[in-house]
Amino acid sequence: MGHAWFKTGSRSRVKVKLGFKNFYLYSAVNPKTGAEFTLLLPRVNKELMKIFIDEFYKKYRDKNVILIMDGAGWHKDSTYLLKDVNNIEIILQPPYSPELNPVERLWQYIKDRTIKNKVYETLEELEDELCKFIKVNITSEVIKRVCNCEVINGQL
Repeated sequence: MGHAWFKTGSRSRVKVKLGFKNFYLYSAVNPKTGAEFTLLLPRVNKELMKIFIDEFYKKYRDKNVILIMDGAGWHKDSTYLLKDVNNIEIILQPPYSPELNPVERLWQYIKDRTIKNKVYETLEELEDELCKFIKVNITSEVIKRVCNCEVINGQL
């Protein structure tokens, strides 16, 4: 959803695309270093979350990692998700508190620059644009700037 200016008294036409086809970004970020790991997957469920964790583990098997997640159903079974993974700890954040998870700020940054006020003819066109945007624009410096929420004088 976004905002636009229109001439007073005129009816403006806005192109929309209705539909229910989706895909999802599974992402993890380190706001301090700017490291990022993202997979684009067709659905959200426990099995695809396990694929994300397994692929994440392959990349970061030599590091101890804490993943902060919301309480979505596919995040809650850490025993299942962390089977065969020994260096990752999952911390579930309190309900209704997306502002506590730095990756939420990255997703909003991406959405504001790829889908806001734009209509893509096909889901594949959107996927291509999103992947291109992430590869070109999501650098460690961008992640540090967008996701690193520091407390200054007691305020975020």
